[in-house]
Amino acid sequence: MKNNYIHFFIILIALIAVLFTTINGSSDSGKNSKSSSMPDLRQATFAGGCFWCMEPPFEKLPGVLKVISGYTGGKKENPHYKEVATGSTDHVEAIEIHYDSSTISYNDLLEVLWRNIDPTDGSGQFVDRGKQYRPAIFYHDKDQKNLAEKSRNKLEKSKRFKNKIEIKIIKATTFYAAEEYHQDFYKKNTVRYKIYRVGSGRDQFLKKYWGEKLEYKVTKSSEKNNTGRERPLNTKFIKPPKNELKKQLTFLQYRVTQKNGTEPPYINDYWNNKKQGIYVDIVSGEPLFSSQDKFKSGTGWPSFTKPLIPKNIITKTDDSFNMTRIEVKSRNANSHLGHLFNDGPNPTGLRYCINSASLRFIPKDKLADEGYEKFAPAFNKNK
Repeated sequence: MKNNYIHFFIILIALIAVLFTTINGSSDSGKNSKSSSMPDLRQATFAGGCFWCMEPPFEKLPGVLKVISGYTGGKKENPHYKEVATGSTDHVEAIEIHYDSSTISYNDLLEVLWRNIDPTDGSGQFVDRGKQYRPAIFYHDKDQKNLAEKSRNKLEKSKRFKNKIEIKIIKATTFYAAEEYHQDFYKKNTVRYKIYRVGSGRDQFLKKYWGEKLEYKVTKSSEKNNTGRERPLNTKFIKPPKNELKKQLTFLQYRVTQKNGTEPPYINDYWNNKKQGIYVDIVSGEPLFSSQDKFKSGTGWPSFTKPLIPKNIITKTDDSFNMTRIEVKSRNANSHLGHLFNDGPNPTGLRYCINSASLRFIPKDKLADEGYEKFAPAFNKNK
């Protein structure tokens, strides 16, 4: 009898979810009218010496959602502060900035960076010496790399600094969040932070070289305008015509991806999938999430702390069902994936709640066979 009750309960949940899916799918008409103002979440990673001093100038900026202190650029996994402080792990103290590029551009973030570091000192920053304090820009894609190089060249040509610009522009690697007591240190330990800040010589240096231009005003122009062009789409990941989609997808997959539907919790393919690999768009195949960023949220749907490729994800405001949420869609196929919430774990504090029906899972040992070999090294490190 007990098993019968369990089966009945599961079927009841499925029926309720399907009903909700039908309602949700039928109410998606006209939602695209808000696409011009939808947020576009991205990440930037900068190193500029002590991360205590790097958080405040970015956290106050419009469009910046979160700034995380941490370590990157080294070889050791999950390094601790005492290890990084010795310089033996090759990591640097850095910050990871989560921002909405429809409100603030990457160029704006670079301008703020220059006004808070000594880009001519490649051996440390101010009172903090050693390679763990060296300045660097860690780019996440080609656009960030190009913008960083142009901005650095512009700064050098300005002759604002007497010495040569030494800051490095490096491809971003794994970012490890620092211990909790380091996060927002300037808020938690205000007196200690101010004493350190004054004694470090940072403010004196910045005022000397920037003067009245020390405070940078955000331009409020989008990242599209700063690059001078639209971000190019990967033509490999295209959306098939509607008639082909209906043949390729199941009823649920089509309802979720094309009609903004929602699948039943707990009785979907990937909510409890613990295998290593990546998740791609069921429609276009564009890479979206990694198992390395997947966590158990207790919601019954696959949940991730961040995208695998941030530029393959777009977000928009969703006001359906008298709620205001952030909808998550794939960039190339425009597939409905799920929703984004700010109740996730560290290091991002974000929860990408995604429908299994919008995804296809590719195990790590099949990545090369299916053309995703560039993601394989990330899993090889964990062997």
